Order: sequence, then structure tokens, then C-alpha cells
Amino acid sequence: MKVLSSHCDNGKWIETKNTPEETAISQRDTEKEEIKRVLSDAFRCKNLVILTGLGASLHVNCNKDTKDTRTPENGKKIAPTMGDLWDKSMAKSAGNFEKILAASRFPENEADKKNIEALLSYCKIAAEFIELPDKDVIDTFVSDTEKIIRDEINFLETDNNLPVHAELLRRIARRSNRKIRTKIFTTNYDLCFEYAARKGRYVVIDGFSHTSPQVFDSINFSYDIVKRESHPESHDYISNVFHLYKLHGSIDWEKNETTKEIKRVQKTKKPVLIYPRNTKYELAFEQPYLEMMSAFQTALRQPETALLVVGFGFNDSHLAEPIISAIRSNLNLRVVICDPALAPRGEAKGATESNEYLKDIAYLIAQGDARLSLINATFEEMVPYLPDIVAETDLEQHLDRLRKLREESGNSKAREVPHDS
Repeated sequence: MKVLSSHCDNGKWIETKNTPEETAISQRDTEKEEIKRVLSDAFRCKNLVILTGLGASLHVNCNKDTKDTRTPENGKKIAPTMGDLWDKSMAKSAGNFEKILAASRFPENEADKKNIEALLSYCKIAAEFIELPDKDVIDTFVSDTEKIIRDEINFLETDNNLPVHAELLRRIARRSNRKIRTKIFTTNYDLCFEYAARKGRYVVIDGFSHTSPQVFDSINFSYDIVKRESHPESHDYISNVFHLYKLHGSIDWEKNETTKEIKRVQKTKKPVLIYPRNTKYELAFEQPYLEMMSAFQTALRQPETALLVVGFGFNDSHLAEPIISAIRSNLNLRVVICDPALAPRGEAKGATESNEYLKDIAYLIAQGDARLSLINATFEEMVPYLPDIVAETDLEQHLDRLRKLREESGNSKAREVPHDS
């Protein structure tokens, strides 16, 4: 892990000590202390906003005992990367793939990068101008690839463990109830936060009603949940509540073509998604995404606000631009960005050298901007450094005991062997 902040000398990355021997020499790991400091400063802010991207899901269901970090656990699926989607779409199109690259005029030097988003963008533009039969080939490729995306992002089963997401929720839930509810914005279509919240018995305010079927209405974000005692004038805000905004849609959203309402439907064949392509900017300002984007931009303009960005590569300009704009205009905004590709590695450039938005942020840090910090780490590496504000509450201990009871009950039933009659 590495960190870059205004406390670092000459705007240089500093690396944490990885072995007990290294730590013993200096008696202190000042680098880890710096990571804890910037995360603690963010957690102390009145408003905590978290933005997660693909990097927050890549570790889910991966086998931790293998050197290849992308090896799935036995019988489980893992979140796809852009390269994975490229390979699967190429295999699906079989002998037509070279024709698709040529017809869409996809740059030859870009093919090695396996950027499926860029290819879909070229295909979408080409389909507007080319004639049959190439148009049919392009249209079929786009349709097949979107189906592959829908199938591959549906990688969770109800019994999957999500310990890192659960730990993040546990730590943000311990923030004082007097602070504004934590807002989690995600570009991911998957249900990681929903499943982690269900297992931890957290309350998710995600814009959907408490009716059946659940339908989306942005007014639901303005509601909160309180506990009322016997006295009608006595009430307390309950803990374990957070807001969840799915910026690019979700695999369990479906639009009713008659009423135009967005409802939650498990295993829908027509999920409401913004598929990877360069028109994401325009699509993000249609409903229901407009409500999410508006909430994101508003949250970044509030005083005493901290933004924690995890696993988001700043490649989507419709999200990167509001962040940069807020950094320029909101002097009370603290920003911590965490991603394993930020710092240079050997001769390879880091994202702070290749991405214009991140390059600007690194420059501001080098110039002494104490509001900004960069952490070169994965989602699962970063979460343990988040402040654990208070000891386990009685409610958390009770929920943990019930969780263990459910798991033990499930294991006992699985071990039962039917007897022959």
C-alpha cells in the first residue's frame, strides 16, 4: 500500500512497511498512520459520501489461497472485468469479430487493450451509417454483448459471503446518528451492498417504496426511519441506516412500459442499465439516473463533506467532472481516492500520470492541498484502515449471535442424512 498526501515530502508516494522486520527497525509505521489519519479525518466530517466502482466488486467470490487473484472459489462466479467481457463477446461472435472491428472502424492499436466500452461505442456509431449486411452483424454483436453483460454481472447467490462490504457497512453505521446518513453511490449493477446489508440487518434507503411491488420514487430519499417509544413525542433516529444510489442502474430494476415506473424485479430479463459506451454521459441525465446524478452533485456541494472514492478509475467524465468541479469550488470538501492502479509500478505509469483528472488531483496535493489524499490499495486492503469508532453495541452482538445461529442451523440441516424406511 502507498499513500500520497500533503504530509508526504515533495509530493512523493510513501509505501507502508510490509514485514514485521521493517516495522521493528523504526518502531513505527508512519505510512500506515498517515492512511489511518486521512480516513479518520474523512469519517469525522458531517457528511460522508462514498463512490464505488468496479474495483469494489472484483474480489468477491475469489479464491484467496491462489496466486491468481481472479481465480473463483469452487462453484462460484466472479465479477467480470472489461477484458473478460471482451473475450466472451469475441468468442460469441466467432468468425465475425474481425469483420466487426473493421466495419466499426475500431482503431487497430486499441484492440490489445480489450476495452469493450470503446468497441461498443464505435459499433453504436457505425450502426447509424453503414448498410446491410454489415449493419445486421453490428446490431447482432451489440445485442449479444449486452446479454453477456447482463448474465456476467449476475454473479451473486443468496448464500455468498461479502465480508468486506459488510465490514464497510458496519464501520459507517457506527458514525453518530447526529451526523447526516452516509450516502453510497455506485456505478456497479450488482447487488453486493444489498446482500451485505441483508445479512447485517442494515436498513437501505435506495429510492424504492415500501409497497409491493416496490417502485422507484426519488422522494423516498428524503425520508428517514425513527424509533418511537410509548410517548408520542419521543423518537430517536435508528442506527444502521445508509442511502444507496445506483448511478448506472441495477440488475433487479425493470421498467413498466405502460406506467413508465421503475420497479424491483428479481431475475428480470430486461434490467434497467446504462451499458458501457461513450453515450453514458447523455443517458445519465435520463430518469431514473437523473435523480441519482442530481443527488451526487448536491452531496458534493454540502459543507463539511468528505468523499471517499474506491475502485473508480475516473474514466467516466460525467462523474469525474462533478468531482473536480466540487474540489475547485467547495473548500470544505475532503477527498480520499483509493485504487490499486494510482501509483507507478516499476516502469509502468500509474493512473495519476495517465488520467487527466487524477493528474490534476496529484498536482494539487503536491502543491500542498491538505483536503486531498490518494491511497494506492484495493478495496479489501483499505477497509480495515477505516476508523472503528466505538466498541460493538448490544444490538450488533445480538445480530451476530442470530447470524451464527442461522448459519449453524443451516449447516446442521445440510449434514442430515435421510434414513431408509
